[in-house]
Amino acid sequence: MALWKHDFRGRTLVIAIAMASCQAFLLLGFDQGVMAGIIGAENRFGRDFNNPDADMQGNITALYDIGCVVGSIVCYFIGERYGRRTMLINGGGIMIIGAIILASSETVAQLIAGRIITGIGNGMNSSTAPVYQSECAPAAYRGALLTLQGTFTILGVVVAYWMDYGTSYTESSFQWRFPLAFQAIFAVGLILQVIGLPETPRWLVQHDRHDEAREVVGAIANKPSNDPDVLRTILDIQVGLEEEQKDGPFRFKELFTWGEEQNLRRLLITISVELGQQFTGSNMINYYGPVMFQTTMGMGRNLAMILGGAIQCTYLVGSAIPVFLMDRFGRRTLLLICSVGLCFCFVMVTILLSLETTNAAYGATAFIFIFQLFYGIGWLPVPWFYPSEISTTRTRTRMQSIASGFNWMAVFAVVKITPLAFDNIGWRTFIIFAVLNAVFIPMVYFFYPETKGLELEDIPLLFAKGGFTGGVFSSQGGRTVMPGQHAQQTDVNRKVEGLAIEQVETVV
Repeated sequence: MALWKHDFRGRTLVIAIAMASCQAFLLLGFDQGVMAGIIGAENRFGRDFNNPDADMQGNITALYDIGCVVGSIVCYFIGERYGRRTMLINGGGIMIIGAIILASSETVAQLIAGRIITGIGNGMNSSTAPVYQSECAPAAYRGALLTLQGTFTILGVVVAYWMDYGTSYTESSFQWRFPLAFQAIFAVGLILQVIGLPETPRWLVQHDRHDEAREVVGAIANKPSNDPDVLRTILDIQVGLEEEQKDGPFRFKELFTWGEEQNLRRLLITISVELGQQFTGSNMINYYGPVMFQTTMGMGRNLAMILGGAIQCTYLVGSAIPVFLMDRFGRRTLLLICSVGLCFCFVMVTILLSLETTNAAYGATAFIFIFQLFYGIGWLPVPWFYPSEISTTRTRTRMQSIASGFNWMAVFAVVKITPLAFDNIGWRTFIIFAVLNAVFIPMVYFFYPETKGLELEDIPLLFAKGGFTGGVFSSQGGRTVMPGQHAQQTDVNRKVEGLAIEQVETVV
């Protein structure tokens, strides 16, 4: 008898879990893009809120990201206790409350309060969804499923941009109230999707709910709960957890230890990959695309809105490409290709805009489109799930919360400074991000291990080598461990055989 509402099994259950996680990122993307077509124009929103200047535009847009940081911190402290499903459901509920506050706003203070509250829910979701997905996805195509989250993020941005464009022709407050309220529809959808799904087997084993864990693993694999493969998976998880928990309850200082687990190295990779995602300059485009076209490229508002929507459609295409490439070429390769492409695009944008001609501005716009394609291939999807892959089960929730927190703090920094940068240095803003993208190339090459094809229980072997780069530089393609290589497999097989015999004897 199933221990949850749905009777999904096998690939159907895997897809249902993937779609629930993607719904969280659809909501995230919509929230990232919804202000772009509302703010910074002579429209009803501007008149209702006293035509906010560049500094106030940054506050209204970026304080949402501070809410996301708060939501990530909440997950750090209570996420492991309450589980992945509960956090996603609560995150969706908080976002519904935030959407109601936003849609009924009469003052800037209420608007900012709604943005922060919505951000808290989104921070909880963005911290939890990658963990939920990574702990349930089969290793063979885990990368593809996790990459879909990025695709749905951009789908949300696309929906937001074109909804803003559609409502921009109205003169009533519907012009901005409807887009801000619409995110509640996605939040309700998230809750309805998650409520009937199971908890992850790794969380269940960690909380001594082994019968439920066997049911979940059996359902995902579409096998009986007493099947030897199911028992082997459960024991693999259990052996890994016992090894991780031999030193007693988790303590915060463990995150800063090197030692056998190399948690500090994992933490530094986690933080750097999140900072890398945001300091590529992508959110300069996502949050302020129409403003960017107006202020740095001299285009009219209507053309800027259309180009902003078209760029996001291009972004959507780019985000779909790695779904087919992630498990073939791996995380490192796509990040490296992406970084080279992004650097080249912004170098060309800088050169063209420096010419200060209309034709050059159109050429720069073309490179912004190409930028979106490159970004979708690597830096969009990987940072959302790479931290949850390289973390141990003991630290996964906390590491992902820290990753999400740093991500949103970096978003806040970029979103806050972008309007001011455009006002003060104009097209030279692109030089900053071109240099940063160049820096990310050696960072990935020297320090990021490849995780494609590995079970989560095999990941600790990636951190078994010493040295400055942890063996990444000296290993071909950063592959310090190959799929199937598990140091404890012999012991696990022996235990599985014993348990399988016990199961058979019980049945007889």
